[in-house]
Formats: sequence, structure tokens, C-alpha cells
Amino acid sequence: MGKTIIEVRKNPNENNQSVLRRFSRRMQESSIIQKVKGSRYSERKASKLKIKKSALKRIRRRVEIEKLRKLGKIK
Repeated sequence: MGKTIIEVRKNPNENNQSVLRRFSRRMQESSIIQKVKGSRYSERKASKLKIKKSALKRIRRRVEIEKLRKLGKIK
């Protein structure tokens, strides 16, 4: 995510609360907070090796279950 600079300067007859309110409004308009919150829990894709290993594990487990079914040890 690129850097975004938001600058709010205090006007001569303005109090601190209104400056803070203007800054908050600018932050919401720039949608920086939404982008950060959206990317907060994103997960990386699994690597090809990990996908292949899990597929082989599933196949082995399936073969083992079929073997036990034929022997009558599980229903």
C-alpha cells in the first residue's frame, strides 16, 4: 500500500476539536482505514508443495479407510 499524506492545518480562530474532526473526516474520505482493516486478516495462498502434500495425505487416508471397510473393521 502506498503512502498517503493527509495534512490538516489549524485555522486562526479554530479550536482543537474541530481540527481533529476535520482530520477524521479526511481520513474517512481517503478510505485508508477501510483498506487497512480489510487487509488485516488476509492470508497468503498455500504453496504448491503444501497443496500437493495435503492432496497425497487425503489420498492415503482414503485408501486406508477403504482397506479397513473391506476388512470389516469400520462401517
